[in-house]
Amino acid sequence: MMSYAESFAVIFHRAAERKGGKAALQALLSKPRTAVQLSQLTDAECLSEFSKKIFQSGFVWSVVEKKWPGFEELFFGFEPEKMLLMSDEMLAAKATDPRIIRNATKVFAIRDNALMIQQVADQYGSFGAFLAQWPGEDIIGLWGYLKKQGSRLGGNTGAYALRMLGKDTFIISQDLEAYLRNFGVVEGGLTSQKNQKAIQQQFNLWQQESGLSLQEISKVVAFSFGDNHVGLKM
Repeated sequence: MMSYAESFAVIFHRAAERKGGKAALQALLSKPRTAVQLSQLTDAECLSEFSKKIFQSGFVWSVVEKKWPGFEELFFGFEPEKMLLMSDEMLAAKATDPRIIRNATKVFAIRDNALMIQQVADQYGSFGAFLAQWPGEDIIGLWGYLKKQGSRLGGNTGAYALRMLGKDTFIISQDLEAYLRNFGVVEGGLTSQKNQKAIQQQFNLWQQESGLSLQEISKVVAFSFGDNHVGLKM
């Protein structure tokens, strides 16, 4: 497989033209949290965001957002220690509560991910500290960790949760995938080890060239290619 990906300077210039100029493009970008800021995240905040993205997967995001105060109330603010004390019977009962979106499989995933977070916190002090030390040069490795050690955090679910928590990551949106395929960075299934490695290497090259975060690069590349609109979440 031969990659003909453009330099980031070319990509940035095209994205700026499509979005109304450099200043307009930069206004659409945002930076991730710093390592210090990530370290200050509580384990409850991390579990809440993972859980929210699981419930938003395959569902209308705005509906989940409106119901989230009910989730926070019903699941004790997503404190991992409290979630781990809940029996199967308690979780099953909560899965029928009208204050939340009733999906038993996703409800049980909350406790599974509470265990993952607790185990990580025991080793690193907090899940936020764990995220802070994970190198951006292997962000796909972090995706893999969440998929393997967590529950229902594969695909873009884990990546979107990381983005919302402030961990620097790219997101493989439809437009970004279209770019990667068009320029030969990937072919076939995106989840193959070969393609995952190729995507990470390409982003590492763009980051070395631009000095921007993975988050900013991800958005710029997506804005430069395919059908997208100003302000689209990526």
